[in-house]
Amino acid sequence: MDLVSSLDPAIATRLKRDADGLVPAVVQDVESRDVLMVGWMDDEALHRTLTTGRGTFWSRSRQEYWVKGETSGHTQAVREVRLDCDGDTLLVLVDQSGPACHTGERTCFDADRLL
Repeated sequence: MDLVSSLDPAIATRLKRDADGLVPAVVQDVESRDVLMVGWMDDEALHRTLTTGRGTFWSRSRQEYWVKGETSGHTQAVREVRLDCDGDTLLVLVDQSGPACHTGERTCFDADRLL
């Protein structure tokens, strides 16, 4: 991950990151309010999301940045980003084009209902 970021210091100081410098980002459809997916952001991914308006995340498995829809075409137009009261989770409100889940489902939370 990049150690130097262009993220606004006023935002960066409010973030509470895990040991790897990451914050979970819950992605929600701005209209339906369906929770679509969860991704991980470091300061640079958040900066890229805020400045491009495209959901940008850090892949923990590939150790690289990825933009939602860059290969699938199922893009996320970011409308709003909120930080929770503890500073340890982001809420990203998007206009989702196509399925949000890599399995082809609308959301990553359609498959297994536990209760």
